[in-house]
Amino acid sequence: MTFETPALTARNLSLPGLRHAFFTRDGGVSQGVYASLNGGVGSRDAPPHVEENRARMAARLGVEAERLLVPFQIHSAEARAVREPWSADARPRCDGVVTAEVSLALGVTGADCGMLLFADAKAAVIGACHAGWKGALGGVIEATVREMEAHGARRADIHVALGPAIGATSYEVGPEFIDQFREAHESFSRFFTPTAREGHATFDLPGFIASRVEALDVASFEDLGVDTYADEARCFSYRRSVHRREPDYGRLVSAIALI
Repeated sequence: MTFETPALTARNLSLPGLRHAFFTRDGGVSQGVYASLNGGVGSRDAPPHVEENRARMAARLGVEAERLLVPFQIHSAEARAVREPWSADARPRCDGVVTAEVSLALGVTGADCGMLLFADAKAAVIGACHAGWKGALGGVIEATVREMEAHGARRADIHVALGPAIGATSYEVGPEFIDQFREAHESFSRFFTPTAREGHATFDLPGFIASRVEALDVASFEDLGVDTYADEARCFSYRRSVHRREPDYGRLVSAIALI
């Protein structure tokens, strides 16, 4: 009997020649705080469990396990092209990846940060990026689109989807955080809602990401609307783990492949 690993999908990425998946925490072999589909090699989960989990993800995407590629994420605004698989100890340090190669799956991990998948089915170019607040503010989304364009994609044909990310009501931040955005552009104040704590506000990361994507005039944008902090049944959350003083946390994976 075969088992297909559960995952969420975006309507706008259901395109010919593509497979994609926003994996939840369901369908894996990890235990404890990592239960069960932890895809984070940077976690303290047992490596064989993470390896098996990623193999299941690769199977869902229709590629071999070693062809599911996730970079070493550094909260940067850098995107790179991928042409062939890399070894586990040679992962590029970046937060956006792009390819035009068939049967390579590009993935990113997250546990509150935004995970975005990109596709120009006409040009057969795909991308993925990890967009926490620092990367989104710094320009990782724009860098990923530029790298796609360098490989033949057209903005008017690029579809973008945002997977699970911390929701607008779950992300309280302090004054230093707010000041960074206001200093970048005063209009960014609209993504903050004051809370009862003096000088604090909630930050709408999905809304901020949406604004960055929509400013690029791409073909479409879809937000799955899943709050990692609130949706414990389906999502890992770094912030939730901190609030509960848990020893570690699992990572979600979102990935896309040309087939």
